[in-house]
Amino acid sequence: MDKAAFALRLDPVRLTAIRRRADAELRGMNAQIEILLREDLTRRGIRVTEDRENDPT
Repeated sequence: MDKAAFALRLDPVRLTAIRRRADAELRGMNAQIEILLREDLTRRGIRVTEDRENDPT
């Protein structure tokens, strides 16, 4: 799976919270954000497949 780079602006409080969770789970920030996004999509019933990820619509 190819990954696209993009800028993400977060307020310092959320950034610190994500950094602490990433450290506690021995992950990098990018990996932690990706996991949080994946968990939220799953919780909302949004199924993402490889084909949908590459679909610009």
